[in-house]
Amino acid sequence: MTGSDWPKAVLFDLDGTLVDSAPDIHAALNQTLASYGEPPFTLEAVTRMIGGGVPKLIERAYAALGKQIDPATRDKAAERFIAIYEPRATELTTLTAGASEATRAFKEAGVPIGVVTNKPEAATREILAHFGLLELLDVVVGGDAGPDKKPAPGLLLLACERLGLGVADVVFVGDSENDVEAAVAARMTVIAVRGGYTAIAPEELGADALVDRIDAVPTVLASVRALATTR
Repeated sequence: MTGSDWPKAVLFDLDGTLVDSAPDIHAALNQTLASYGEPPFTLEAVTRMIGGGVPKLIERAYAALGKQIDPATRDKAAERFIAIYEPRATELTTLTAGASEATRAFKEAGVPIGVVTNKPEAATREILAHFGLLELLDVVVGGDAGPDKKPAPGLLLLACERLGLGVADVVFVGDSENDVEAAVAARMTVIAVRGGYTAIAPEELGADALVDRIDAVPTVLASVRALATTR
């Protein structure tokens, strides 16, 4: 499918890239806030808060309320959110357009694939299993794996280590500035998908290539291959 031996693996972000999880995150966040006596947010507002992990989500919610939250209270709220979110993580979540086709195409072509996300691994695996994607993956790295979350490069580097590959052999596909910045920091080729969870215009994310749907990723690999050899 790729017409060469590159890439040797493709890694995907989860939220906003492979799945549209905003509706379930929205519901769980509002329930969490209600337990603290805070008002709810719209789906659109919560979608803009996603990215960086659960503590960052809580921080952004309180900032949008015009309130400060200390780290200890934030972490307790994050724990409450996770307890609410994980049992309902697939109630309203759907696959993004082309996600099933893209992952299966790479797998059938013999290209290892994986997921690297700031979401905790347990919830990540549950969502992937629900949609029949977990069995296709060669590696899953969640935000609780140890390294700092994206936009730091550690999670991507850990995925490469587990695959036994160098960063120049791997492509990362994401939807947000966190994804692009993490890949750039790792010196990894990155492709961005439109329509994800970011307030930044897709053209301004700084990705090596931009696609409208995730199943268009294979068609742009030839155009970004040269970039990988110059890093």
